[in-house]
Amino acid sequence: MGSMRAGSFAHMDVKTLDHIALWVEDRDLISNFATRHLGMHVIERTEKFTLIGSDARRGKLTLFAEEGPRERGALKHVALRVTDLSAAAAALPDGAETANDGSIFVDVSEGLRIGLVEAPTEVDYDFDHVALFSRVPEETALAYQTLGFRPASASADGLPRVEAGGAFVEFHRGQAEEVERPLLNHLAVLVDSAEEHIREANELGLEIADVVDAANTYALFVWGPERVKIEYVEHKASFSLV
Repeated sequence: MGSMRAGSFAHMDVKTLDHIALWVEDRDLISNFATRHLGMHVIERTEKFTLIGSDARRGKLTLFAEEGPRERGALKHVALRVTDLSAAAAALPDGAETANDGSIFVDVSEGLRIGLVEAPTEVDYDFDHVALFSRVPEETALAYQTLGFRPASASADGLPRVEAGGAFVEFHRGQAEEVERPLLNHLAVLVDSAEEHIREANELGLEIADVVDAANTYALFVWGPERVKIEYVEHKASFSLV
């Protein structure tokens, strides 16, 4: 992934975990599940992707249409934060599982596993955390800090974590194998200036995957640890999704 100097991103402002992008074969099945059971709505639907969430400016899922079957790869699960877990659980279909810590998990489709966590939140069904597999979780957490994520206390289970705007990325020991058809496309964090991140990435020698200047956003994509792609996305003044 290129050389990285610890602390070099200290002046960069990663604001929030903006969205998690997935490659899926049946995006309508997943979006219908989310709108029916997870308090979300379809924010935007194009020929290539469906964007869903409970709030356009908070944690969202981007479902890119791609050939299946998909493989879970590096993604273990995505957990959403709710203020009333009992009420949220009542909206789930049969088959949901309760974890040791009281959180609730449901397998949606194509390897996508969604968790619900009760915690204070301004918006229900915003991100609590995304869980990734890592061969060496502690080292991976340190590497994410060089990418602008902030240090965070370990989870209740002792798992290494980093933080972005109150949401976490946590690392579970396991094989984050590169697979032919991964479920996870990328993790996206909101930033004030994508251009600033492009300069920093070049100075650090990071592996840049892409730079995309779209109608409402300007974004840098870099390859992070264990080939997880990270997007630094800037919302333009024209950004007006609801």
